[in-house]
Amino acid sequence: MSLGNRLLLLVSVVALVVGVLGSTASAQVARATPTEVTIGAPAAFAGEQTTLRIGLADPQGAPVAGAAVTVERRAGDTWEVVATVTTDETGRAAQPVTLERRRERNLFRATYAGDADHDPGAAQERVALKRRASVVRLGGPGKVKDGRAVEITVRWVTQGGEPVAGRVKVFRSIAGGRWRLDRVVKTGADGRAAFRTTPRADSRWFARAPRLDWVVGDKSGVHRIDNRPPGVPVKLPAAAPRPRIKLPPQARGTGRGANVRITRIPSRVWRDMTGVSWRQGCPVGRAGLRLVRVNYWDYQGYVRRGEVVAAASAAGPMGAALAEMFEKKLPIRAMYRVDRFGWGHRSRGGDDYASMSAGNTSAFNCRDVTGRPGVRSPHSYGRSLDINTWENPYRSAQGVVPNTWWQSRSHPRVAWRSRSHPVVEVMARHGFRWTYGTGDTQHFDYVGSYSRAAVAPRACDRYCD
Repeated sequence: MSLGNRLLLLVSVVALVVGVLGSTASAQVARATPTEVTIGAPAAFAGEQTTLRIGLADPQGAPVAGAAVTVERRAGDTWEVVATVTTDETGRAAQPVTLERRRERNLFRATYAGDADHDPGAAQERVALKRRASVVRLGGPGKVKDGRAVEITVRWVTQGGEPVAGRVKVFRSIAGGRWRLDRVVKTGADGRAAFRTTPRADSRWFARAPRLDWVVGDKSGVHRIDNRPPGVPVKLPAAAPRPRIKLPPQARGTGRGANVRITRIPSRVWRDMTGVSWRQGCPVGRAGLRLVRVNYWDYQGYVRRGEVVAAASAAGPMGAALAEMFEKKLPIRAMYRVDRFGWGHRSRGGDDYASMSAGNTSAFNCRDVTGRPGVRSPHSYGRSLDINTWENPYRSAQGVVPNTWWQSRSHPRVAWRSRSHPVVEVMARHGFRWTYGTGDTQHFDYVGSYSRAAVAPRACDRYCD
């Protein structure tokens, strides 16, 4: 055979082989068709079953029967097998599943591996959760003694009583003020959470639970806690006048007992005093003064934190006397430094008239004697203390101040008209003399072991407040 003929024969064989292979591939393409996979289920509540409906069909809608389909559930970054189901003559299969509380756990996938006639296919669907109604409740005691901690509880359940775990916001309103977020608590598997708090005032509370994948959110009712005074409130006669100046309550007491703290005058306090209760030419300077901080019982029975300025030599005894008043629960109406009341033109120092009109207790004040312009008051030396000035008036040269109603009356706890009164006795034990008796009932002088005449000569002939 010639070379040409042999080449012709080779080309023919190659063409025949290619034709056969092409026919086989075409037959396979024609026989293998894409498969449409469907999956879905009705919405249900968490913890309840729903049925996954799986379907297989070719592009013309003809069912793919007898096919094995793998059903999987999403688990984090992977899939976990739930079951393998086989389609019936309609190309359908069913698989019951229980829905879980977390939305991401209710994503399902159906996977068909394919066969000689059908290509592989897959589909996935997130089954919708129905949300259950829920109820959140906040509770605790209805009253508490001031300074004591109480436990507040939060309970979150479905209306059917199933516990709900989650983060719950707790809001608080103090003394009728604005609602503010107090904290976020997390209920456990039992739907419960609790925390302890010290209200220190009348308070209102409520909880707000958020909407979760499987429950509707809720807001609790308002729970009220009545903050009761740990002490006995002062009962004044119904006819007794009230102070003309109303002071805001001072901060609640700190620490245990009277918790007396005596320090040098801080710069902030000295700035407030300068030009009001102290000025150039006063007989005692900053170095000779001390700030006395002490807890006291107010007229409502609460423990407050007060402060007075006193001479360094009298600060210790003054703090001790006020501490014994605290121990014996002898109340004080208020104890602000006198510079709070500003400059008084009549006093030529801290406004003593305003301080008395508020019933304030104070000590150092570089000023004139009330009602005696130009005559220096003993308070200028920081060794005198005026207590409960509204209920214990002073008979000045111009008349009784700050009111006349109390001048002839006493009170077993807050107003004294004899040396046998508990307050007068306490003061005497610590070296404080009730110098002017009923003429200046509010006034006490520290005499201790020092000679008053040598340090602060008497500048008036009768009452020297």
